[in-house]
Amino acid sequence: MRTHSAALLVSLIAGAAVAAELPRAPMLGHPASQAEIDAWDISIAPDGAGLPPGQGNVEQGRELYAQLCQTCHNEAGKGQPADRLTGGVGTLASAAPVKTVASFWPYATTLFDYVRRAMPLHSPQSLKDDQVYAVVAYLLSVDGIVPATATLDAQSLVAIRMPNRDGFVPWPSNR
Repeated sequence: MRTHSAALLVSLIAGAAVAAELPRAPMLGHPASQAEIDAWDISIAPDGAGLPPGQGNVEQGRELYAQLCQTCHNEAGKGQPADRLTGGVGTLASAAPVKTVASFWPYATTLFDYVRRAMPLHSPQSLKDDQVYAVVAYLLSVDGIVPATATLDAQSLVAIRMPNRDGFVPWPSNR
């Protein structure tokens, strides 16, 4: 019994010595530089903060949508197999609400942020900013939120008033 206690004591002391010499952190990677943080921080606020330079028009967006988006979202954003993007305006208070970008989302800048960040599904963040403006212009034109002749950029995108803008708690103006 005494031998077991001595062996246990030696094991505990040896284990403590080894543990004292182990680094406290896993020491993986390196602290992120400001440039790395800036490259990862691609968020666009509802008020347009963070929108990049560039522009795109409805016709350019229609062509891009047909090439890159239609396979998943169907013609004119009607949905299937992926989510429906267009239509549904005025249905939210009905017995059969249709939640789409046009009917539900309160800010056009949110659409820009989402498309830029997550689309196309097979290659997220592959679109250039001009292409994102164009696809957004096209999608918003389908429901008449912007005219078929629209060209969007950072200033015009922020000025768009989405049909459900007042359906949410307002974005705080003091950050």
